[in-house]
Amino acid sequence: MTDPIADYLTRIRNAYSAGKKVVEIPSSKMKMALTKILCEKGYILSYKFVEGTPASTIKIALKYHPQTKTPAIKAIERISRPGLRKYADVENMPRVLNGLGIAILSTSKGVITDKEARELNVGGEVLCYVY
Repeated sequence: MTDPIADYLTRIRNAYSAGKKVVEIPSSKMKMALTKILCEKGYILSYKFVEGTPASTIKIALKYHPQTKTPAIKAIERISRPGLRKYADVENMPRVLNGLGIAILSTSKGVITDKEARELNVGGEVLCYVY
């Protein structure tokens, strides 16, 4: 696998389209940071890091609207990829759906959202958009 972050996003996207309640994903530090941000911003219900002997995994409980059963995440798309990295400084920080969505960035301060990056006055690699 050449792009584990794209695989992570695709597994979440596919689980939502299949109507699953829980998705299990191989773990890494970057994926753990992405999962924490998605939970803090209310895009997923909860998560659990499962330590295993061959490999550790992340179990993510997906969030749906109670009455209409529509997914909490309308779209989740990879921006920077191994073949074409996308970076943004503070002045050119992307706004997803005019502030309704989030952009997740990898910065020198860690993996943070676009709003936090503006507050900390740092730029970085734009990993993905979520809305």
